[in-house]
Amino acid sequence: MATPDDLEANAEYVRMADQYVEVPGGTNNNNFANVDLIVEIAERTKVDAVWAGWGHASENPLLPEQLAASPRKIIFIGPPGSAMRSLGDKISSTIVAQHARVPCIPWSGTGVDKVQVDKDTGLVSVDEETYAKGCCDSPEDGLRKAKEIGFPVMIKASEGGGGKGIRMCHSEDTFATLYDQAANEIPGSPIFIMKLAGSARHLEVQLLADQYGANISLFGRDCSVQRRHQKIIEEAPATIANPTTFREMEKAAVRLGSLVGYVSAGTVEYLYSYADDKYYFLELNPRLQVEHPTSEMVSGVNLPVAQLQIAMGIPMHRIRDIRLLYGVDPHTSTEIDFEFKDPESLKTQRRPVPKGHCTACRITSEDPGEGFKPSGGTLHDLNFRSSSNVWGYFSVNKLPENT
Repeated sequence: MATPDDLEANAEYVRMADQYVEVPGGTNNNNFANVDLIVEIAERTKVDAVWAGWGHASENPLLPEQLAASPRKIIFIGPPGSAMRSLGDKISSTIVAQHARVPCIPWSGTGVDKVQVDKDTGLVSVDEETYAKGCCDSPEDGLRKAKEIGFPVMIKASEGGGGKGIRMCHSEDTFATLYDQAANEIPGSPIFIMKLAGSARHLEVQLLADQYGANISLFGRDCSVQRRHQKIIEEAPATIANPTTFREMEKAAVRLGSLVGYVSAGTVEYLYSYADDKYYFLELNPRLQVEHPTSEMVSGVNLPVAQLQIAMGIPMHRIRDIRLLYGVDPHTSTEIDFEFKDPESLKTQRRPVPKGHCTACRITSEDPGEGFKPSGGTLHDLNFRSSSNVWGYFSVNKLPENT
């Protein structure tokens, strides 16, 4: 799929494609986030599978559900809609995490952990009454819960993201104003209160799961360096945490993924307090994240390829990269004891360990005279050569001579 702007810019992904379908321009509701449009194009062009990448419709449960309901039974390369629905909302996902015994920071729903599991579909859900226990129905209710939690707190809209629908509050005096600001940025979104984690790091666990219940961690990432709520430096593995503690973070992430029947690649995000060596669940992103190359570098697992193989129905123990990670012969298809339940497993396989260290940096051009707004500016020289260990992606095009 390509918009008129993509075609006019001669985007690299369009040049690399064997075939593309032009879609309307404008906001992503007209194109890449338009589920009905994606399904219509998929059926018309007779594709076998759809990969939504990251952003746009990649976290919309309607996409995998509508693809599965289509006459062609089109495969969605990603998690099932049921897993997305269990984890797509910040409030319900935190309740589900508490049910899975994943540590959560004090918030307006602390102790609320009742979930319902559908025996037929495996869908893990939170009923309206339980959900309401984690919400705030007014600034006055929010202030009461904030006092119980203790200031400073974060006022958050469950449907917010990217810096919208979130405010930091340090005192009772400013609470009502900040509450209204967060609520007005995301109209209609439920609001909840969460304790501010001071001196915390943003750590992530990379999950990978197949259709047969195998669920593993491919180590972690440290994405603490952010600007305007956007990650700009990502490192793998995460070295700031105590190794024993991080292994517990991985186990908790796998436990959560298993509870909701997760399939494909996903990321469990945590806040890690290095002052007292504690971690708290933040959210589970049910998709591949743009920082996945750092995990690929230290694990040796090509995640988009693994996603495709899993969508094809291949069990993880038969994926070459996974077999190499666990130290077993890639030319065979023997089972892998991913959880090392049998002590004898150590004689035929090894515990995965990250290889080396990888750092990714997102470099953008900004105009300080315009409040540091993104600006292409004029690039006079660019000299960069990728190697097997260092590579770069650039959205830079040479303008015509007379421009």
